[in-house]
Formats: sequence, structure tokens, C-alpha cells
Amino acid sequence: MSRIVNPVQVGLCGWGDHDLYPPGTGSREKLAIYAGYFPVVEVDSTYHAIAPKERMERWAEETPESFRFVVKAYRELTGHGRTERAPVRSWTQLVEEMIESVMPMMKSGKLSMLLFQFPPWYDCSQKHVKYIRRVREAFRDFPVAIEFRNQSWFRAEFHDKTLQFLEREKLIHVICDEPQAGEGSVPVVLAVTNPEQVLIRFHGRNRSGWNNTGQPNWRDVRYAYRYSDQELEEWVGPIRELQKKAKSITILFNNNSQGDAKDSAMKMIGKLGLQFEGLAPRQLAFFE
Repeated sequence: MSRIVNPVQVGLCGWGDHDLYPPGTGSREKLAIYAGYFPVVEVDSTYHAIAPKERMERWAEETPESFRFVVKAYRELTGHGRTERAPVRSWTQLVEEMIESVMPMMKSGKLSMLLFQFPPWYDCSQKHVKYIRRVREAFRDFPVAIEFRNQSWFRAEFHDKTLQFLEREKLIHVICDEPQAGEGSVPVVLAVTNPEQVLIRFHGRNRSGWNNTGQPNWRDVRYAYRYSDQELEEWVGPIRELQKKAKSITILFNNNSQGDAKDSAMKMIGKLGLQFEGLAPRQLAFFE
């Protein structure tokens, strides 16, 4: 990884749907504008389809030298299965395509990490531990972050073993702020398993919408949550402690079902007293 310009970087999950852009802004223009506000972004579209390397190369070129990307691993690599319209490929082919896709960001020094987010049913079992080792080996040249969404990984009997496993494999533990809604959610586990980096993802705390997958508007409510000032303030101390253990902290807000992520991120930046270096120049709005 290249030189760390912003040891604590705050950003959003995706850049297309946030209230940052002048009316009429084209989709291809948005990333450059986004990079004037935040130094990092999560590329979540790669979960649905592996992006062509040319597209990843363009995104790297459109952003400042200090800008960073967290790239979400394709769904078939994290146990979510293949969609009907996706081509049938072997596991080896998927790995090769994913590596080819992210290589332009890796070479440019703009890849913070690959994010492997496992599904809520992905419990702590021998076969799943074995698979994560397989992922680590396949992507051994890349920083890899692991996000669990099944509570079993952090039950009393597995908590320490889970963290020790991640540490041995030099995997980045993803700390989650999310609703405590049963088996398909994880508690806040303030641990650093890779001294280079830690990732914190804020999913909101919409407990009623978290597991309500049977409703047609599930995705519209799952991440619908506006963090209060107090809820964000509670994180300042833990983040300061994490800074003592990791060289770089990435904080991403995913509470955007109703457009709250940008405001939450801006508030967190203020509470942490952050001033980012290397942001893209902003175009001044009328009367600004």
C-alpha cells in the first residue's frame, strides 16, 4: 500500500445516490465531485458484477493521488450465490477475474482493501473457516477485510478464536455498527487484527427493518437510519483508541436507504476534527 496521507479517512458506501451533486450531474461526473468531499469510497457495485478493469482504471484516474477505494468482493466469492443472468464460472475463474478487475487500483496505490462481506447465514464452522483461508491464499497479494454478519463468530466460545484466526491470516477485521437483531447481526467488536488497517462500517440501527427480508421494500428500509449526535459522539473515544493500534482507519457510512449517510459522515468528520489532505478541488456552487 502507498503512503498514508489521511490516517483516518471517512467516506460513503457508493457515490451515486448522495445529496452532493448539482441538478443534472451525469453519472460519470459524480465520482470526481465526490472526491472533493471525501478521501475514500466503497465500491459496492462490484458485489453485483465484477467490473471491467478499464472501468476501475478510469475511476482511479478520475480521483486524486491520495484517494482510496474499498472494493466489495463479488457475491459468488462470499457465499451469496450466482444470479440467473450471471455467466457460469468456476471459482478459479472468478478469482482471476476479480484480481484482473482490481489490479489497476492496486498498481495505482489507491486500493485500501478488498471487502469480503459474508451473509447472515454464514456461521462459525470448520468449513467456513477453511473457505476464508482459501480466500486469503487466493488474494494473498491484496489487503483483505472480513465482515461477518452471523452472531456465532463472536459468541463467548468463539470470540477470541475468531480474532486470533483473523490475526494469524493477516486479515482486516471489520468493526460494525448495526442493529442488534438476533443471529443475523454482530456486536461491536473493537479489535484490530491487522496493524496496517482497520475498517469500521456504519449500517444504521434500524432494528425493525434489519431482518424484514420478506417485504418488497426491504432494501429501502434496512439501512434507513439517521445517527444522533450522541450516537456518533460515543464513537470518538473508541476510534482514538483504535488509532493507537492501527496505522490507518477507514470509516464508511452505509445508512443510506433514505439518504442519511452523507450527513452522518460529515458529522463524524467534525466530531473527530478531521481535515483531509489531497481532496479534489470543488466547483463553487452559485453564491457560495
